[in-house]
Amino acid sequence: MPLTTAIAVFFLIWWIVLFAVLPWGVHRQDEDGEIAPGTDPGAPALPNLRRKLLWTTLASFVIFAGCYVVAAERLVTLDGLLAPFGLHTTIPGVEYHDNK
Repeated sequence: MPLTTAIAVFFLIWWIVLFAVLPWGVHRQDEDGEIAPGTDPGAPALPNLRRKLLWTTLASFVIFAGCYVVAAERLVTLDGLLAPFGLHTTIPGVEYHDNK
């Protein structure tokens, strides 16, 4: 996998994981009873963003490592995914050579 592709895939994984991690441990200001002036009562009292960014990065590394192994070892291929449906990825009249 080229470096630019790996960076792009890691960024996408990181961004999706961030949105999954953001709600962890959130307590609203109105639940704590102390609402800061000029803020929404539903805003987080203590967002703990550094901790969430750390967990996001760690989880993203684990997910990316799994995706990298699957891609590098070709454990899942497009042909393998299409085969149960009777489909194939070859174009009629075009000869395909596997360059392994």
